Amino acid sequence: MAIKDRILTGDRPTGNLHIGHYFGSLKNRVELQDKYETFIEVADVQALTDNFNNPEKVQRNVKEIVIDQLSIGIDPKKATIFIQSMIPEIAELTVFYSNLVTIARLERNPTVKTEIAQKRHIFGESVTYGFLGYPISQAADITAFKGTIIPVGEDQLPLIEQCREIVKKFNTIYGETLYMPKAYLSTNKRIKGLDGNEKMGKSLGNAIYLKDSDDEINKKVMSAVTDPKRIRKDDLGNPDVCMVAYYHKLFSKNSLDNICAECRGGKRGCVACKKELIANIIDHFKPIREKRKFYEENLELVDKILSEGTKKARITASETMKDVKKAMKIDYKI
Repeated sequence: MAIKDRILTGDRPTGNLHIGHYFGSLKNRVELQDKYETFIEVADVQALTDNFNNPEKVQRNVKEIVIDQLSIGIDPKKATIFIQSMIPEIAELTVFYSNLVTIARLERNPTVKTEIAQKRHIFGESVTYGFLGYPISQAADITAFKGTIIPVGEDQLPLIEQCREIVKKFNTIYGETLYMPKAYLSTNKRIKGLDGNEKMGKSLGNAIYLKDSDDEINKKVMSAVTDPKRIRKDDLGNPDVCMVAYYHKLFSKNSLDNICAECRGGKRGCVACKKELIANIIDHFKPIREKRKFYEENLELVDKILSEGTKKARITASETMKDVKKAMKIDYKI
């Protein structure tokens, strides 16, 4: 089986995308769309695994994250953007693959174990089958579109490994049908939150979003955690424990050495340092926010992009399903 390398990636529509997504995956995604055929999934079905009791949240964020994607440079002429729930073949494949994976194997998946622990407030002691089995659904996502290159962070590697196991078992039982995916590991590290948390998250209240206004960016940065031992402006600072210095590494690379030197020498006050960071963040995201404004004012264009992308994705998935059903001897001619 020979096929041009194809990327399958995407996001859960549970809230707007933030700078953690931007530096962690989105910038890389924009570059990769010029190198590989790219499918970008709005993973609304996966979002419902832990938002099943709040479907309105998922629904209202579908277009929001599509606009975020378009605003940072995803080109619908290069990348196919589609909605997961509108591709029924994914659900079919999920059912077929569920016969190839044991409950014990799902429970051993490190990513699943970590996420279950983080979501005890949702599930209590009884995790739903849908959440436990989402690695199977993700394998269906990848294989439905013959994804061969899957961009992920290091914490997602166990999910790709489980997908590879499913592909290998399916091909062993039914013959060479599915393409074996490989992880494309991002070299970018996870971006910390404004509060110093190792993770910047939608639910943690510590994120700067791509759609944030000047005022919102100002308010958030001014509340960022700084060196707790620094009381007065002329106190010697330690940029290694300051979140403002951490973000300067992302947005102020040309002046970073000077910023850190002034901080360590007690020649730079925290307020002035924050204001410089605010100006740099606003300047960095100005073209992105202008592009976002364009799409917000032209929602019919966003609808068209989603409609055309989903139709194209459906064609690709239906071709895969024909091959799968033929291999499984369930392509009945009646």
